[in-house]
Amino acid sequence: MMHAHEAKVEWNSAKKQWQVVIPIGAEVIKRWLPKNPKEAGEETLRSLAVATAKDEGYELEVGQVSVVR
Repeated sequence: MMHAHEAKVEWNSAKKQWQVVIPIGAEVIKRWLPKNPKEAGEETLRSLAVATAKDEGYELEVGQVSVVR
């Protein structure tokens, strides 16, 4: 499994959903996190980002995920 060095979870006001953004070299993976309220806790969002990265075939540490509100 390849390693992702960072990820960002950000709130998209237009879609009213959280989105995970994982940069991998020149590629950027973006995935929505539906069914999570804007008030979702940071630990929950970080865990979801790690799970999303794993689903995409990447290893990601929880501490490498930033949450932008």
